[in-house]
Amino acid sequence: MTKLETYKSKGYILVKNFFEKSEIEALVLEAKQTFAVQIKRVLGECPAIENTDSFEKAMFDYFENDMASFISTGKNVQHSIQLYRLNTDERLIKLLKELGIEKPNIGVKPSMQFNSRYLTKGSKHWKLAAHQDWRSGQGSLDSIVVWFPLVDCNHDLGVLQLVEASHTLGLLNASGVSYEGSLENDFTDEMYKEFDMEAGDILVFSAFLVHRSGENTTKNIRWSVQYRFNNLSEATFIKRGYPQSYNYSPQEDLITPNFPEKNQLISLFEG
Repeated sequence: MTKLETYKSKGYILVKNFFEKSEIEALVLEAKQTFAVQIKRVLGECPAIENTDSFEKAMFDYFENDMASFISTGKNVQHSIQLYRLNTDERLIKLLKELGIEKPNIGVKPSMQFNSRYLTKGSKHWKLAAHQDWRSGQGSLDSIVVWFPLVDCNHDLGVLQLVEASHTLGLLNASGVSYEGSLENDFTDEMYKEFDMEAGDILVFSAFLVHRSGENTTKNIRWSVQYRFNNLSEATFIKRGYPQSYNYSPQEDLITPNFPEKNQLISLFEG
């Protein structure tokens, strides 16, 4: 079967070696360098980024010592230049068009996740139950999700699990609208499929496909990325006036009171 035939039948395709490993490594490095600055500030020192175990242990310690700062740093990582660069990569746009997305449009800001039971105060942030991404996005009926690990990912690290052909079951009942809302339908463990994935592989699936997080039982972080796309040519999306469920707005009050002072700006621009 062609990619399009496989996608329509199963609701997903797995594309091996889609991105160069060097591109993925650059994305991870950029994210870790951002965390490293704050790890050093909070903990006093930071292990070498290339020492995965030590660096990720430092991330766990940073989270425990200053969760608010960790969350803010994580939000800044979501604005990584390399993260956005791959989101609009011509190879990816070409693939979307091959799968029937005539006029691809970014459905929501790209998202980088770093999942571990050591980086959460509750399971919902590192192990999502069965859900359909369309419920939170509510975009075109043919909206597509692109998910890929930034490190080699297997069952132990919690690779994504999906229910083949579930994209044709319709919009299923769920406990909530957001991605944290789990499905009320029963899907047995035997119904889920998973694939060992290497850095550079991508999993492309319908926003209606039922999927869930695997369980990361290791002491390492499952670094991954998710992109979502709508089709501006899809008839019902046009008829509904291109609805956008994600709203972004700035905080009303200053985050740091009495900052900045005038002399700090003078020093910055005249120094």
